[in-house]
Amino acid sequence: MEVEEFFELLVKEVEQTPGLQKYYRFVGKDARARFRKVYYCQRLQYILDHAGSGDQRIWDCGCGYGTTGIFLSLNGVASQGSTLEFYYKEIPARLEYWKKFGDVSKASFSYENMFDTHPPENSKDIILIQDTLHHLEPLQDALAIFKKVLSPEGKLLIVEENGNNIIQNFKLYLRRGNKRIIEIWDEQLKKNILLGNENIRGLSLWKSELKKGGFEVIDSETEYIRVLPPPFFGMGAESSIISWEQKAVKFSLLKEYFYFGLSFIAKPNGK
Repeated sequence: MEVEEFFELLVKEVEQTPGLQKYYRFVGKDARARFRKVYYCQRLQYILDHAGSGDQRIWDCGCGYGTTGIFLSLNGVASQGSTLEFYYKEIPARLEYWKKFGDVSKASFSYENMFDTHPPENSKDIILIQDTLHHLEPLQDALAIFKKVLSPEGKLLIVEENGNNIIQNFKLYLRRGNKRIIEIWDEQLKKNILLGNENIRGLSLWKSELKKGGFEVIDSETEYIRVLPPPFFGMGAESSIISWEQKAVKFSLLKEYFYFGLSFIAKPNGK
């Protein structure tokens, strides 16, 4: 299933599912809705492009509502998703919706804290970490688990916000100040867990942290997306806007401090 088709079906699901509407704010045809759509679809395409063939063993760490796992299954790619908190209860109904459009049996999900329970050693070829790496604390402990779980030729497939984005940094500072790590109570696990409080980082800082954990970022696979604000998405074709943004990424200061989305691949060293 192509990304565009999947997105249109996702919008229909969100329209009829109140539990998804606060997170997936895609409903509507105005410039802001198109702005969100383009960003979401570009990220999903990046994941599909790097997920490999159907025989890859994928751990979707921090899978949230399970959307990416469902999309991958519809494309014949199996994944094992783990998540926490309120997301999990929505997944069974979601599978009922999506099985009308294809095979969702390749997507499995569990409610787990990765520091308590995680896949066995050398059992995964890809670990997908989508909007989750900035939540994992202690980060180096998480990276040690990832390195243990990955096969020797495995990789981390990371989709994040650009932590150097000036506007997003300002918004997050107003929301949480410098309190970048917090502790929350998990009702199902009946315990406190440590959580990165939207603790986003720029690529250079991620490289430094990953290097400490025994990983190397593959520069040629790094992608920055979304720099134009919502009003531009009411003024022209989506393809033209994407094309302009892909060309403008060559300006290093613009890329580093104003592009919002950051996706990259990291591979283990010396395993």
